[in-house]
Amino acid sequence: MTFVVTEACIRCKYTDCVDVCPVDAFREGPNFLVIDPDECIDCAVCVPECPVNAIYGEEDVPADQQHFTALNAELSREWKPITKTKLALPDAEEWSRIERKLDQLKR
Repeated sequence: MTFVVTEACIRCKYTDCVDVCPVDAFREGPNFLVIDPDECIDCAVCVPECPVNAIYGEEDVPADQQHFTALNAELSREWKPITKTKLALPDAEEWSRIERKLDQLKR
């Protein structure tokens, strides 16, 4: 099993999760993070670090977010690793309250 970053991360991109990942499984896009399923070791240390509750175990991803499992796998092959915490996006707090924002994902 792997962990999956879901829609809540889009346009927030808090990176608290990155520092605690022991295998550097996170990948960074313009306004979203993903987890490389081939690197993730299922340790779950990233889950409580996410301030917007965007990270789930693959088996626990909500039904309406299931497509993010494949999206994480796809984008992790395209995006570069991120290994250190960065500042969240400037308007992250505003976007953290918005639920449906897949149309905002930048590749």
